[in-house]
Amino acid sequence: MGSLFEELEAREAAARVLAEELEAELAEVAAKLKLARESLERLRIARETVAEVLAEMTPGKSVAVTGAGQPTAGEPVASAYAGAERQVIGVLTVPNWQPGIGPELLPSVYRDILEVVADAPGPVRAKQIVPRIGLPAETGKIEGTRAKLKRLVEWGWLDEDTPGMFTLARRRGGVSTNSR
Repeated sequence: MGSLFEELEAREAAARVLAEELEAELAEVAAKLKLARESLERLRIARETVAEVLAEMTPGKSVAVTGAGQPTAGEPVASAYAGAERQVIGVLTVPNWQPGIGPELLPSVYRDILEVVADAPGPVRAKQIVPRIGLPAETGKIEGTRAKLKRLVEWGWLDEDTPGMFTLARRRGGVSTNSR
């Protein structure tokens, strides 16, 4: 059996090793905590910025955009939208129809829908459009397409004289679908 002092020294050495291990773990956790806090702060700033931008983009209000696609601080700048009103769909903006605006500014699914409506001999229903744009004729796909058709009517690209029957908006005399 060793002396009491040797036993105390052994216990002290073991406690020192344990303390050093715990300090290393603490440093690692502190570094992870710092990264998590930085990420949280970036996300908070992004959320606040998006909320501010969306609050400023009310329907019926034009938003000026620079050539690089960045909003300006109030001074009008020529853009691809040429002063068209835009409505927010998530973070995607779609222009209302105005003279001089072509379907190339619309997302591809909306262009496809316009092309099918333009090629139809008369008014079409959503369930007739769905297979022609490459979707299965399922209830969910039909309802989603019907919602898109209603949006196109709201934005002035289509007309719906009879509920559920869609045609190109007559005031333009047609849509050029060759600009894809």
